[in-house]
Parts: sequence; C-alpha cells; structure tokens
Amino acid sequence: MFDKILIANRGEIALRVIRACREMGIQSVAVHSTADADAMHVRMADESVCIGPPSGTHSYLSIPAIISACEITGAQAIHPGYGFLSENANFVQIVEDHGLTFIGPTAEHIRVMGDKITAKDTMKALGVPCVPGSDGGVPDLETAQKLGAEIGYPVIIKATAGGGGRGMKVAQTAADMEQAFMTARAEGKAAFGNDEVYIEKYLTTPRHIEIQVFGDGKGNAVHLGERDCSLQRRHQKVFEEAPGPSITAEERARIGKTCADAVARINYIGAGTIEFLYEQGEFYFIEMNTRLQVEHPVTESIFGVDLVREQIRVAEGLPMSFTQDDLEINGHSIEVRINAEKLPNFSPCPGRITQYHAPGGLGVRMDSALYDGYSIPPYYDSLIGKLIVHGRDRPEALARLSRALGELIVDGVDTTVPLFDALLAEKDIHTGEYNIHWLEHWLETNLGNG
Repeated sequence: MFDKILIANRGEIALRVIRACREMGIQSVAVHSTADADAMHVRMADESVCIGPPSGTHSYLSIPAIISACEITGAQAIHPGYGFLSENANFVQIVEDHGLTFIGPTAEHIRVMGDKITAKDTMKALGVPCVPGSDGGVPDLETAQKLGAEIGYPVIIKATAGGGGRGMKVAQTAADMEQAFMTARAEGKAAFGNDEVYIEKYLTTPRHIEIQVFGDGKGNAVHLGERDCSLQRRHQKVFEEAPGPSITAEERARIGKTCADAVARINYIGAGTIEFLYEQGEFYFIEMNTRLQVEHPVTESIFGVDLVREQIRVAEGLPMSFTQDDLEINGHSIEVRINAEKLPNFSPCPGRITQYHAPGGLGVRMDSALYDGYSIPPYYDSLIGKLIVHGRDRPEALARLSRALGELIVDGVDTTVPLFDALLAEKDIHTGEYNIHWLEHWLETNLGNG
C-alpha cells in the first residue's frame, strides 16, 4: 500500500486525486510553480513543494524537479492527472528508473499509442475497426494525391504526433490537397517537432464516441460504456455525456467488448480511452488516450465507481474492485467545461475571482479549484471548472444542468457559461441530433465565430 503519492499536476485534477488519496488514507504531495503558491491544490494537500517559475516548461513539465520533489518528501508514487507529463513515455521510464511507481500505463503502451500510425496499426491487429486511410506516414505530396483519389474525397491529413486539434487539415477535393498537406506538415513540425502526416477518409456527419477501458496489467480488462463528446470547437470538447444518445445497448456491448478484449491482450494497466468516429452504425478508431480523461466524471456518475481510486489500486498490484458483470448503467450524466474565456472569440480571460459560488443539490458535482479572491494565472489552460450533473434519464440531466448553471457564480472574469445557457435553448441539444460539426456551424451562425 502506498503511504504517500505525489500529484504531478495542478488545478481541479490535482484536487480530484488528493480527494481520492484522502479517502484511501494515503498522504498527498502537491507540486506547484511560483504562480500557483496560493492554489487550492496546494492548500488541500498534506505537503507541497515548489518546483519552479510560472512557465509550465520549467515547473510542471520539469522531470528533474518532480523526481526531486519525490525524493524530498518520500513519495512512493506519482499520479500525472491529465495533460503535462501524463502521456510522456520518457517520464514514465525515468520514474521507474528511480524506483518510483507511475500511476498509469507502461512507457511502452504510452509510446505505442502516442504515435497515431503505430496506434492505428496496433488496433487493427487487435481487431478494432479503423477509418480507411494510408498505411503509415505519407512521404510526399504526390503520394498524398494518389491516396486521396484512392480513398475518395473528402480526406483529412493528420500529423502523426498530433493532438489537441493541431496538425489536422481537411481536403474537400483534389484541388485542396496541396495546401492541406503542406499546412498539416508545417503545423506538425512547429507544434511537435515532427512533420510526418498520414491520411484518412473524412467522415461528413460523424459523432465522437469514446469507450472507457480499464485494465489491471495482468490480462484482465473491462469497459465502462461510452461517452459522446461530439460537441466540439476546433477539435476541443466542450460538452460530454454518458451514455451516448445515439448508441444502442447492442452497439455498446459490441464495441465495448472489442475494446476491453484489445487492451486485455496487451496487458494494459489503468485507465484508458479509445476514441472513435461513429457514423451510420459503424465505429472507426481514431486514437487512444493512455490517461484519465477530463470527462471521466460522467462515467463515474453512471457507474458509481471512482476511477482514480481504481488507478491507485491497480498501480499497487491489487485486482480491480469490479468485474464487467458488476457494471450497470444508472441514469444519464452530462459534463460541461467552464473556461475563463471571453465570448465570442473564446480569448483567455485570466484575472481575480471576486465571488465564487458552486451549484449544489441532488445530482450536481462541481470539480473546480476556484475560491473567492483566487487569481487565475495567465500561464496555463483556461479550464477553471467542470460542472457535472446526473439524472434518472437524459431530459432530467439536461434540466438539472440548466438549473445548476443558473446557480453557478463566477465573478471577476468572463466565462463560457453563457455558451451553455444558449445551447440548452436549442432543440437539437434536447433531441441529441448533432455531430462533430454541429457546434462549429452553430457558433458561426450565432456568434460569428467558429
């Protein structure tokens, strides 16, 4: 049993891990930059260590500083949260080389799934359905044009090392291929130091469906249903729900078993998410995230499990506390991401919180590190909270979300709350009739911003 865990992250996810540790009787260590000295995760942890200046590169991404913090405090394990070093295979290897435990998958699994082409090839071999596309990287424009004609337009060009919507360009016709190909390569080089790209068929009206999987590293794995994350802006999720309004019980069982069997075969350990595009009853693999997702609370809500607690348990070598037969869906859950951003351009809006009040009541959960007087620093992601609601069914969850948004008070900065108020007035949101392009079109029409 771990006595002490260091959380290599900040904000609401650091608080999330601290709470799980406290319930398990494990001491927690917070690390922080100088800009986060007064942050809530620092206040709530049992110990804290300053690891550098405001820049994430020199603090939360500094591997030597984080390893040193473990040595200073005697922490035996590191939970990475999401973002920062959570999917850095080199970091995992260094953690293990220092005799510490990384609470997450192995370095090899992170490495394989971190490269989009290798991940796709691996999933194909494991029987997971994939989007039609190139076999590996595309070396030049001539090859790209030939593949575009074979696959059929539209196609999407993606950076092999991409993520967060960067290095992705759509070619609607053959005439668009040159610009899309060159731009995707340039963005991949600038953002990730790697200009290799691959090509896939671009589905016109898909939904974004992701399957939550969990393995014990010993050949046992389960799935915890799906999440629908189709409401996106510039490939960034803003509204997530479980179960998906478009997925049948039969489809859920089929794709869930496929995913659980796949990760069991590779002895995957911990939480992972296999993401798909879903169109006309078919699932097409796009990537696997080898970490806890931002939207994990909706899965926790409908299954009544603590995914962070489970991560810690299997990292200690304990078996999972549930089997596939134990997992039954209860009701419906929705999460909206509250960002400190100014509409309509979604520009970051750091500043001092003059008043904060979290909504409450039955079926309402607010994951946030805000408090009255807190100054949101300008150096990090603009996510300041996640509002999660749970109801007996989707209509009740939507009504509860509307009520909870009305109770939420965040004064002193602009937030994206008005966006969700407006979306909840739309018929398509209530019927669930939308796809991954819906929000972009709605923003363009209603806010003049896509």
